[in-house]
Amino acid sequence: MDANFDSLKRLLERVKSISFFERIFSWGSIKNVLVDASGDLQKLIGRTDELNKLENAFNLEKSNSRNLTDTVNRLHTENQVLRESNKQIDLLQKELTTLTEANKNYLRRGTELSNEVSVLKQKLEQTERELQKILQLNTEYIKNDEFRNQDHAKSLSTLSNIQSKIQSDRNKELEERKNAEILRIQKLRETWANHQDNVKNTIKTICAKYTIEYVEKVPFKGEPDNTLKISNEYIVFDAKSPGGEDFSNFRQYIKNQAESVKKYVKEPDVKKEIFLVVPTNTLDILDQVVFRLADYNVFVVSLDSLEPIILSLQKIEEYEFADQLSPEERENICRVLGKFIHLSKRRIQIDGFFTKQFFELVYRSEADLPKDILEKVAEFEKAEKLNPPIERRSKQISAKELEQETTKLKNEAESKGINTQETILSNRLNKLPLYTTDMEESTDEEQGKLF
Repeated sequence: MDANFDSLKRLLERVKSISFFERIFSWGSIKNVLVDASGDLQKLIGRTDELNKLENAFNLEKSNSRNLTDTVNRLHTENQVLRESNKQIDLLQKELTTLTEANKNYLRRGTELSNEVSVLKQKLEQTERELQKILQLNTEYIKNDEFRNQDHAKSLSTLSNIQSKIQSDRNKELEERKNAEILRIQKLRETWANHQDNVKNTIKTICAKYTIEYVEKVPFKGEPDNTLKISNEYIVFDAKSPGGEDFSNFRQYIKNQAESVKKYVKEPDVKKEIFLVVPTNTLDILDQVVFRLADYNVFVVSLDSLEPIILSLQKIEEYEFADQLSPEERENICRVLGKFIHLSKRRIQIDGFFTKQFFELVYRSEADLPKDILEKVAEFEKAEKLNPPIERRSKQISAKELEQETTKLKNEAESKGINTQETILSNRLNKLPLYTTDMEESTDEEQGKLF
């Protein structure tokens, strides 16, 4: 009896003291204890049944044997003990059931963990393989990186040499530009420093060439740089140049000088037109070359334009002696002027006629051309740009060049079958009436034959 209780106690103590990992991995030993305890439990149950029978028999024979009273009491006590044991067994069975369910859960979790371990092992193996590949690639990259470093070092060395050469060439170029700029500035300074002497020498040379009087000492107040005497008038040419390479104040300087030459104009017999002679390369920075003041005018001219200006002033002297011309010379002058006036009027008349024809052509094109073609024509019209030749300052229009250009255009027209015979055109143009009174006398048929 006591042995049976010891087995059950050992089972209870074993169940209470078992750990988590022992429940998972040492469940076999617990099962053996459970089997032993189960056997003892069956024996106790059988003993309990026997005791119950004995108790029943004892109750029947209680009246016959008083000596059995102690035995009955003892058996009753044992029965109480057995009942308590049964209660404990029930508790153990319930706990066993709970433990069994827990064990199943642990087994299931253990299976899941085992599967997870298997998956982790596979991932670990795959990771190790990938790591091995990465290590191999890293080794290759290290080798390649060494080669690249060597090539890079060589390239850097080559680049450094090229950079040094480029820097040297650049420094040399900058030095050459610097020297050229210094030389240019020196030449400019020399030119501007010698500008007054150059102007004086140039004017004296022109005066000597065309027999014009150059006045060394003026008979009035002030000392102009250069003075000419034409038609009993003193014409002043003052030389002006920048003080340095900074042109920022040159415009204001010229304006101030234009106002300061008023002292010359106040003197008797001094022409009311004063000329300020500046270096040719300074004209581009001047936005005003003519100063029309209250009592006189100031013209800013370059050294290169002195000769035609002085010659034009000399022509004035020739005009004043027109009464000394012979009748034949007077007639020639009048003939040239009359021819010029007649040609000017004819040109105005012909240009007006062709302007009218061009207007009619524009209107007819807008009215007669299809819409899509007219739109395309408008696009080409917007894209076209007609720039006539630009007239340059201080550059005379060459009659020889104009004649050569005219001959070239005439040859091109004749090659295209256009009639350019001057005799025919001249006859037709001469028949064109110049004034409205002449036009009224012309018939419609004659006008139709003009063009």
